[in-house]
Amino acid sequence: MRLHYQSIGQGSPLVILHGLFGSSDNWRSIAKALSSKRRIISVDLRNHGRSFHHPQQTFDLMADDLLNLLDDLGLSTIDLLGHSLGGKTAMQFAQSFADRLSKLIVVDIAPRQYVDEHSVIFKTLLALDLSKFSSRTEISEALSDTLPDPLVRQFLLLNLQKTEKDFTWRINLQALFCSYPGLLQSVEPIEAVEVPSLFISGEKSNYINDNDWQQIKSFYPNAEHIVIDNAGHWVHADQPDIFVEQVNRFLADD
Repeated sequence: MRLHYQSIGQGSPLVILHGLFGSSDNWRSIAKALSSKRRIISVDLRNHGRSFHHPQQTFDLMADDLLNLLDDLGLSTIDLLGHSLGGKTAMQFAQSFADRLSKLIVVDIAPRQYVDEHSVIFKTLLALDLSKFSSRTEISEALSDTLPDPLVRQFLLLNLQKTEKDFTWRINLQALFCSYPGLLQSVEPIEAVEVPSLFISGEKSNYINDNDWQQIKSFYPNAEHIVIDNAGHWVHADQPDIFVEQVNRFLADD
């Protein structure tokens, strides 16, 4: 079982890990913008995108998945960027396989435990009988009462795929829902991680607060933190030009 990935550009490799309900497709424009300076490898985590489905999903397993991919690609060291769920996975990889990392970039997530904010989404999507719908518009309308934000619905419906008969979910919703409590847990390292690190957060997001940053500095002593104005949790989508500029700046002396 190997992870699906997309690769663009040449040079030093930067691996990108998406967030919950996401995929490598969500990062195509960012990958293209970054690819002028290096090789960008955008990965689908297990149970997401076009990667394999599995009943178990833990940070240790996802870090191992990434290690196996790097070995398959013959990559001894990489720079690693992860957003949200992908950011926690990246932190786990940095703890377990620090010798395979040159630099770490974590986007809008801290290593702490988080509260449940997604069970309602899982339950809503799992309750849908997709065979009753003939278009994405109909599905979006059916979700609108429970999930009123059209941008959230649009993002989630990127996980739909159309077969000859009806729609199906590409994402493994049931396995993710069962694994979700474990994905809320912390990924706090036992020992300090010395890898040079950049933590990026959005001004309008509450995923990283001042207390988080103090904790991050104790776990990642070589970390810097930047806050991007007028950006929420999806920092890279809200302010893509500034995001790319900051990533390139941090990686410039590789």
